[in-house]
Amino acid sequence: MKLFDQSKSKLGLNAIAFALTAATLAACGEKAAQSPEETAAPAAEAGKPSAIATLELSNPSAFPRLDEAVYLSYYELGLKAGFASPIAVWNQAEQIPVQAIDKDTDGSKDGIIFTVDVAVDETLKLRIAKADAPADSVAKRTQAEISHKVGGEWKEREYLGGSFQNVSNLDVPKEHTDHSWYIRYEGPGIESDLVGYRVYLDWRNGFDIFGKSTQEPVLQGVGQDGFDSYHEPADWGMDILKVGSAVGVGGYGYWDGEKVIRVSDVQDWRAEITENGDLYSAFKIDYLGWKPVEGVATDLSAQLSMHAGSRLVEVNAKTSEELDNLIAGIVNHKGTELIVGDMDITGHAYTYIGTYGPQSLDGANLGMAVLAKRKAIKETTSDEHNQVAILKPADKEVQYYFVAAWANEVESRHGPITTKAEFETYLEQEAEKLTMPLRQRLTTAASAAETEQPLSADVALDWSKRLADSELERKTLDYRFGGYDHIRKRPSYFEYTTGMVMQAYDELNQVAPEARYADAVQTVMGSFVNEDGSINGYVQEKYNIDSIRAGTMLLRMYERNNDASYKKAVDTLFEQLEHHPRTSAGAFWHKKRYPYQVWLDGVYMGIPFLAHYEQLMHEKPNVDEVLAEFKLVNEVLKDPETGLFYHAWDEKRQQEWANKESGLSGYHWARGMGWLAMALVDVLDFIPEENAEQRQYLLDMIAEIAPVIEKYQDPETGTWWQIIDKPGERGNYRESTASTMFTYFYAKALNQGYLPKDKYLATAKKAYQGLLDEFVQVHADGTISITDMCQVAGLGFGRDGSYEYYMSEPIYDDDPKGTAPFITSGVEMYKLLKSES
Repeated sequence: MKLFDQSKSKLGLNAIAFALTAATLAACGEKAAQSPEETAAPAAEAGKPSAIATLELSNPSAFPRLDEAVYLSYYELGLKAGFASPIAVWNQAEQIPVQAIDKDTDGSKDGIIFTVDVAVDETLKLRIAKADAPADSVAKRTQAEISHKVGGEWKEREYLGGSFQNVSNLDVPKEHTDHSWYIRYEGPGIESDLVGYRVYLDWRNGFDIFGKSTQEPVLQGVGQDGFDSYHEPADWGMDILKVGSAVGVGGYGYWDGEKVIRVSDVQDWRAEITENGDLYSAFKIDYLGWKPVEGVATDLSAQLSMHAGSRLVEVNAKTSEELDNLIAGIVNHKGTELIVGDMDITGHAYTYIGTYGPQSLDGANLGMAVLAKRKAIKETTSDEHNQVAILKPADKEVQYYFVAAWANEVESRHGPITTKAEFETYLEQEAEKLTMPLRQRLTTAASAAETEQPLSADVALDWSKRLADSELERKTLDYRFGGYDHIRKRPSYFEYTTGMVMQAYDELNQVAPEARYADAVQTVMGSFVNEDGSINGYVQEKYNIDSIRAGTMLLRMYERNNDASYKKAVDTLFEQLEHHPRTSAGAFWHKKRYPYQVWLDGVYMGIPFLAHYEQLMHEKPNVDEVLAEFKLVNEVLKDPETGLFYHAWDEKRQQEWANKESGLSGYHWARGMGWLAMALVDVLDFIPEENAEQRQYLLDMIAEIAPVIEKYQDPETGTWWQIIDKPGERGNYRESTASTMFTYFYAKALNQGYLPKDKYLATAKKAYQGLLDEFVQVHADGTISITDMCQVAGLGFGRDGSYEYYMSEPIYDDDPKGTAPFITSGVEMYKLLKSES
């Protein structure tokens, strides 16, 4: 299905203006002395809009994406917070409606949202520009409102007389309860062009549904003529759900072990309309002093939002106190069928629970569901009134979606949905859309103005320093023991990413000494080592090879301080390796909970530490032990046809992801190759020159892997793809962590003389420039980010190793698995380019 025929469209004047601006930036290669806002939106010719960015959007699914919402923050666009000028988005000559929104509800606009249609295998190429004037008005497709009576009076628990008035916020009076006739349709409402919802702003806290027979906004007229009128069919539709004693559709509450406790025992309620726009609307409810069970009290704040062309409501609910067993539920009507999505999937993928059947008040079929990340669902269960997903909060917060699809809803290109089979297909697709958003390639004028300057040693070093300083400002010190990992939303602990980041700061400090870099290393790594040498947050009995990686930085610190506590700490890590379970050939299991499995990741996690420890602590280092892992990987995990390496190997051939004959996983994951490549150049630092035979084995591996990696370097950008040998495949994307690792590999191998410069210097330069052009994002405050990072990709426990799995993992900015090698690749490029000058 082709939604757009772009081949017949012509480039308009605005596109030409943007092209000229981009060409000027490329030619100049210099940053002008402008304010951040001016840098992000360079001056344009008279009458033409100023360029802000270009954006490519591609569809990773085998079905069309209709009305897919795209949110771009001012931060990533290189604009100042609260950017006041109107922004235009162009799809060739067509201007797309845009809304500026306050997504985080802090009172200031923080970005823009728009919707697009993207056909299967289609890529849209959009231009984002500063508009000379606000765009022409467009059809209103969403709405949020709350309305209460004024001009009447309270008589005990009822409000008599008066008329309704819409307000932006409401502190609920103490007199108010259910059927007080004070709040129109009993609470705040929200709608898109497909469906509407309301929340009872009283002790019931039920979530109800307004089925719509029109795509026009309807909430403004609902209940104006009386509280019961909307229960009967009208031109606009009707109330279609009997909530009763349940939470309704997607309502939240607490699971006491046997039943749902609704958000009823509350000291005070407050509601606020945070957005009421054409494309996106939202409201927030604060429940003050909620007592879900005896002896427990907390405030609960929940934001509900919708965008145009969608039936889904996003819910972000956060408590002031730690509270497990928050739930999202659906009323459990008799005569309906329970629908449960796949629960044996990766934790980051979305799944659902739902019901379907003739449960609408008009007797029509109605589907309802809750969608959440698998890792957020502790279990699914039910009580007398509800089907329930019990949720696991992260940082006291839960995030999920709820949805309703009514068989009699308005006819549109989105439906209606009239059968259980159609509803199940719809839920599968919505779960996939949440799991795999549209692939984005964003290139901002603010970034291009700085990344297109000529590459030099000082430029490379400056980029490393800028990212190190940006991360110091954002989160580096939070990696210390007792801190908080803001990406994974969990307490910080002793793990490989901590060691990687601190080693990167240490590498940077060696070529560009700054007290803040050395202090960061000591602050973070020192927080884990106690006086007795014990390591905070480390559990040897897990036999997790990843934990060893953090010890590389402890070895460096021990070399410098000769502190007995650090000696004890690294001895403890070495002791793990001495007892670590192994395959029959002697290779380390990846973890105790991953028996008989060798992953490419593990070579980097454990072997450079082992080599360094042997070199530092033993008069005769056991180099054969160091090489054993490389030899097994080289002999077993390498694909003889391509020279690429498979992600993992299961010696017992028992894992779902493992080939039953070879035991190998199915795909060549780029970052897995990156781990191996970095391990090769790092481990040689600690193998004595007299061990010529062992060194030569590793040097031969480097010589063999270098042309293989080069072969799969993207010719357009100099970077590498998530699945390295499937460039351009549906859903695949250029991935920055692997690209930074390969850049580091080439630069360090050249610096150490492991690779000839006449063959690979151009490759290294192209790779590094590719990092700058493709992944560096410059913000208005001068900080930078690295984009397009696969957060994590493992195997087992729902991770089936399929192509779809590798595409389903979240894509983040500034994950330490990419920030650390970006910093070190810049350090190595600094050394390399300095030697060339």
